[in-house]
Amino acid sequence: MHAPGTRAKMSSIFAYQSSEVDWCESNFQHSELVAEFYNTFSNVFFLIFGPLMMFLMHPYAQTRSWGFYGVSVLFMVIGLFSMYFHMTLSFLGQLLDEISILWLLASGYSMWMPRCYFPKFVKGNRFHFSCLVIMTTIISTFLTFVKPTVNAYALNSIAIHILYIVRQEYKKHVLISITFPYGIVTMALVDAEYELPGKTLKVHYWPRDSWVIGLPYVEIQENDKNC
Repeated sequence: MHAPGTRAKMSSIFAYQSSEVDWCESNFQHSELVAEFYNTFSNVFFLIFGPLMMFLMHPYAQTRSWGFYGVSVLFMVIGLFSMYFHMTLSFLGQLLDEISILWLLASGYSMWMPRCYFPKFVKGNRFHFSCLVIMTTIISTFLTFVKPTVNAYALNSIAIHILYIVRQEYKKHVLISITFPYGIVTMALVDAEYELPGKTLKVHYWPRDSWVIGLPYVEIQENDKNC
């Protein structure tokens, strides 16, 4: 068991140790308090898009799962931790940034993973699958503070598997645009094929569908087609 002085010393190491990751932007060029000025304040968009997505996707969340709000909150947490990391370039900031990304991916993974890809031993039970994902993420989070590279392997493993699943689903000619660029809405559309069979999800872009660039969201419509 660590003595109080030892614990304080370990906390200091995490707080003041510099990160080995340093982006191309010049450090402390525009402010003595902010290491990477533009990288820091570009993360404000996380804090804007998070609540906006919660508002636009509210009908979807009510129909599918309130867990979508948790994913949106984690999206905003990433923005906060990323701001802290680029502001200080500290090792602690790097860990918090990467861990928040891991939890966002894990949350989306447990919420939108099609049941046909579940391990056989969970027998298609989403609650059991979610518990498995959460326990694995908790273990990875603790191991990250012991061996930071653990988080990188966890992130890459989840990201590669998600890309594989999206590719497999689009090979089935799902009636949605394969050019859709945003991961959250993409997984929501794939998930709807399994979890919302009686409904059709339509993609819209905020503020207008006709604009060249817009923030995508889905609208749930009743499927009136009788097959």
